[in-house]
Amino acid sequence: MKTFPTPEALRRFPCGLADVAVILGTLVLLALIARIGAGALVSFHPPEVVPAINLDPRNLPYYAGRSTLRMFIALFFSTVFTLIYGYVAANSRRAERVMIPLLDILQSVPVLGFLSITVTGFIALFPGSLLGLEAASIFAIFTSQVWNMTFSFYQSLRTIPRELDEAARLYQLSRWQRFTQLEVPVATIGLLWNAMMSFGGGWFFVAASEAISVLNQEYTLPGIGSYVAAAIAAEDLAALGYALITIAIVIILVDQLFWRPLIAWSDKFRMEQSAAAETPESWVYDLLQTARIPRLLGQALTPVQEAINQFLSRLTQPRSTFKLADPAHQQRYDRLYNVTLLVIIGCLIAWALHFILTTIGLGEVFKTFWLGILTLLRVTVLLLLATVIWTPVGVAIGFNPKLARALQPVVQFLASFPANFIFPFATLFFIRSHISIEWGSILLMALGAQWYILFNSIAGAQGIPTDLREMADDIGLHGWQRWRKLIIPGIFSAWVTGGVTASGGAWNASIVSEIVSWGQTTLVATGLGAYIAEATTVGDWPRITLGIGMMSLFVVGLNRLLWRRLYQLAETKYHL
Repeated sequence: MKTFPTPEALRRFPCGLADVAVILGTLVLLALIARIGAGALVSFHPPEVVPAINLDPRNLPYYAGRSTLRMFIALFFSTVFTLIYGYVAANSRRAERVMIPLLDILQSVPVLGFLSITVTGFIALFPGSLLGLEAASIFAIFTSQVWNMTFSFYQSLRTIPRELDEAARLYQLSRWQRFTQLEVPVATIGLLWNAMMSFGGGWFFVAASEAISVLNQEYTLPGIGSYVAAAIAAEDLAALGYALITIAIVIILVDQLFWRPLIAWSDKFRMEQSAAAETPESWVYDLLQTARIPRLLGQALTPVQEAINQFLSRLTQPRSTFKLADPAHQQRYDRLYNVTLLVIIGCLIAWALHFILTTIGLGEVFKTFWLGILTLLRVTVLLLLATVIWTPVGVAIGFNPKLARALQPVVQFLASFPANFIFPFATLFFIRSHISIEWGSILLMALGAQWYILFNSIAGAQGIPTDLREMADDIGLHGWQRWRKLIIPGIFSAWVTGGVTASGGAWNASIVSEIVSWGQTTLVATGLGAYIAEATTVGDWPRITLGIGMMSLFVVGLNRLLWRRLYQLAETKYHL
């Protein structure tokens, strides 16, 4: 049963209520942005102390607004970075050989690692203004969102259906036309779901990005994350409860006002010959479709849009003739390229090893390697459990529109809810139940990383054309046969993307999962995440460098040995 008026019912109103609603909503949004954003422009001169967080619940709406604005700014830059980086990596063989391993490394660097390096730089970039700290916080949130989105977009471009690729070549589309008319539409559904997941993952690191403790310096920005950090330090359960209610309300509002309309809009990019049984619905999307103002603005901007498209199309025309390169020359060029890369990588490794060995010694290297093994075991257990539990759930939601409509808001809420906001309650539970943090940290890591598997399973299942599902029903595929012949091949590419990002997310989450506090009580697990967190807090640069380097080594090695091979399998065998 629909709660909101249908587009047909809205059109019957004589005064254009949909247009009034759009105008009022836009004005309210702009006013809120102006009111909240003004707080980032106040004067700040380190080592001044930012005003302390007030635990009065009446301040929570403002704090939540500051955090949400940071999240959306980070999402904007994440989207821009994703489209540029993913496109170049997918369309340039030589660039790919550098950019994808670099993406593996960047994904493996924990948020605290980026904060350690960037806070001082951003403060210097905006002298005398709190905007420097704001930029550092936004950049930290950006690093928690962008890698998952970039991997999704890159993988979508690498698995474009062959018939669509051949059609684009046949019609001689320019690179800009191919990008806007083929590549972005094909990647839209998967990218949208991963953007939702990344946005939810960003909430996980809001506390770390707003209550910054690096290099023996304490920086606190107004926000719901710093509010939670202050409540934990004060052991104020009531304030924590108010914060949980506030973040729940924010997540629901963002879902209804932002993600739900995008999901309804993106359904037109489904690649199938038969229509979906039910299309996603959104009352905001229906309102915008009904209102006249968006259409009038679109018509007014059409000439400008067409002029820009024509200009960019002329700049990116496809080559009319293709000259085959001399194989011997090509081989020599590739060999020179590889040697150059190896020299650069070797120099960087030599510099890092010299820095580490001359400051803390070889014994510390073996210690961090063992700590990395322990964290790797936790990540492996997490991935296995998440795959077994959440892949079938994701497929069920993706295949059943009614189930998707009922459970999708719940899934979105659970995935977006910052798991570390409930870490204090988990810490109390571990203390009173005498559960070792060595095992409890797996649960804490799962709360933040398991949703990547679920969301990509949903996206993969929804990406399987309806006609293939109908054909599977017609020939009687059920049970394991249906999974082996249809579901696993159909979702494999998306699952690999989910596995890569869940693995990277779990390594990153280990920073805040292997060391948790409640008041004066701190539980520390034996692992690489706790090692990096402790080194970052005291500003021990040699150990920060060693810890981040060792974590990068584990993540990149796992990606090279396992995930990259699975990507190749997805591109060759399981390719729709």
